[in-house]
Amino acid sequence: MLRTGLMLVTGWLTVLLCAGAVQAAPAGPHAPGGPTQFAYLAEQLRKSPVYVSDQIPREVPRSTAPAFAREARRLGVPTYVMVLPHASYGTAADGLLAGVHDRLGRKGLYVALSDSGLEAAQTYGVDLPGTADAVTEAVYAVPYDATPREVFRHFVGVVTSGEAHQRAEEARAAYDDGGLDEPPGLHTDTTERENQSLVTGIAVLGIPLTVLLVTVHALQRRRVRRAAAAGGPVRVPGARGGPRGGGRTAGGGTTGSGQRPVGGPGPFPRERLLPLMLGAAVLGGLVAFTASQIFDDTTSGDGSRPTAADMRARIDRVSAGLRRDPLYLDPESRSTLDGTERAHLSKRLRNLDVPVVIAAVPTPPDDESGGSKELLAKEVRDRLHRDVLMVLADPATGVIELVNYSTRIDDSYLVDRPRDLTYTGPAEEQLGRHLDELLTYVGKAPQAKTGGRPYDPPPAADPVEEKALPGLFTGDFEAGMVLGTFAAGLVFGLVAAARALARRLVRRGRPAGRGAGGAAVPAAPDRPTPAWLRRTARQDLDALTAALEASASLPEETRRRAWECLDAAALLVDGDSDGRIDAGATPVGLTCAVVLARAGRTAIEEPAAARYVCHRNPLHGAARRPAPGRPAGGPAPSLPVCEVCRVAPGPVLRLRSPGSGGRGAYAPYPTLTGPLAALGDGTGIDQLTLDVREYFGVH
Repeated sequence: MLRTGLMLVTGWLTVLLCAGAVQAAPAGPHAPGGPTQFAYLAEQLRKSPVYVSDQIPREVPRSTAPAFAREARRLGVPTYVMVLPHASYGTAADGLLAGVHDRLGRKGLYVALSDSGLEAAQTYGVDLPGTADAVTEAVYAVPYDATPREVFRHFVGVVTSGEAHQRAEEARAAYDDGGLDEPPGLHTDTTERENQSLVTGIAVLGIPLTVLLVTVHALQRRRVRRAAAAGGPVRVPGARGGPRGGGRTAGGGTTGSGQRPVGGPGPFPRERLLPLMLGAAVLGGLVAFTASQIFDDTTSGDGSRPTAADMRARIDRVSAGLRRDPLYLDPESRSTLDGTERAHLSKRLRNLDVPVVIAAVPTPPDDESGGSKELLAKEVRDRLHRDVLMVLADPATGVIELVNYSTRIDDSYLVDRPRDLTYTGPAEEQLGRHLDELLTYVGKAPQAKTGGRPYDPPPAADPVEEKALPGLFTGDFEAGMVLGTFAAGLVFGLVAAARALARRLVRRGRPAGRGAGGAAVPAAPDRPTPAWLRRTARQDLDALTAALEASASLPEETRRRAWECLDAAALLVDGDSDGRIDAGATPVGLTCAVVLARAGRTAIEEPAAARYVCHRNPLHGAARRPAPGRPAGGPAPSLPVCEVCRVAPGPVLRLRSPGSGGRGAYAPYPTLTGPLAALGDGTGIDQLTLDVREYFGVH
């Protein structure tokens, strides 16, 4: 009897335990009372410690799960990683981690990631210092465009660095102080690539063109200086009667305008320009190559590329679920329908005369359809291979949309449904009721004569091309080249202006005294070289010519003296009247031409100081009056000197003898043959011009 009682009790206990186990076991993923979000995710993590959702393949392909697993192994503790759409976490990702851990029942670090970044991380039963600080640091320091894989790599790096707390405090302090408004972007986007193309275009053309222009300018200036030193062209207005019409050129030639054409070293030689242009082209190529190495990004992401299987995984999952049951609830999203509502909706769907299916799935921007509900509906319908009225419901927002694929139902009736029926609202409270009301109106909708069919939606962008950046030498590259041309011209102009200003400042900084009456004494060597004399003669003659052309209202006496100085100077250095300083011009002749040109300038600027020049060194310029007394060792009292030589007599000008070919010994200029020697005796400028004319037989 006792044995029978024990057997009965044991049997009843066995039945109760089996029933409890059956009741506790989770239902299949496609059953009307399907698993909760916690149970589904726990089951996925039981299969693999890394679960990547199939709803965001454009941002995080499922095929990248091994990369997350490799990073997780660096932590040294069991790590479970979930990568879901941001909407799947709701407002409390920590709560999702706790629920999944309770269902999974395993110790370790649980990490929640989304397409928006790191959502939460929590340890259960393991000690991993720095976890909370690493989460804080990631919030402040991770760039906004970092992908989930890069965010997780950064998180692992902070945890394993041993400095998680310090780095978190530094990131928080920088943000609170306003020093870090937002971390700089990690990847190059399309806008930044356009900026890179613009800068590259400016550099590729602007830098070589600037170098070419500056180099040609510098070489041309050197040619001008060499031409001046070798006897460059001289502009000589007509002599006597010059202001009144046709004049005589140096040597007797005349021009109709009274002015000899301006000469020059000629255009830059083509044979020298071609190598420079070739060098500029090579430099442009080097700039382009360097830019391509610096701006070498080809995609705007971390390089992950979804496979074909990644792109069709969710479509396969949803269509398979709808084949089993006309109501499909996304197991990754928070449950918005309880078991009773799911069973009720499934029963109503099966009893409708019109084939209707409901897919409660989100459509994030990074899904296979690019966030297009129409395209998602088309892909699912194509997998189902049957005509249905498809209802898409977003479990996070409660938005409901209808897509009719060839069912004979009046679409306009559903579109013009009563105003008291709203298909949007808080999903947790109204989604079940809205779907139930919708099915009521579907049952009441009149039949149409023909089945409707929506327009085919445009295809989604290719995920690889969507992330690909345009080429560096496309887009704004051409606009950059145009800007580079203008920039090169601007830089060249600034360089030329700066160089001219520097030359002027250097000239002004050269030591110079004051002559008689306060006139400036030009800087002049006491032993000038032939090259210096040729260059200075050309410059001073050009300056005198320009001054005469610019002075239209000079007194007759002043104009006459200046023109006679210029004419006499031309006789000395341009005997063949070819507009260039003669190759055989002697140092004495060149010096005399410089003295006359400067005296002509003085006649225009200070007529009263233009009669005499310093007898010790005529290159010093004007000397208005003779010295009142004879300093010890100084000049004779009747000889004119400049103000500097009157205070401290300078050395006497010494020149190379005319017959030495510019290579003989220097001798005092009064001892050399030519009209210049008369200045050593105090001869005035007017007498010097007459002496020059007589010397050349011109009357």
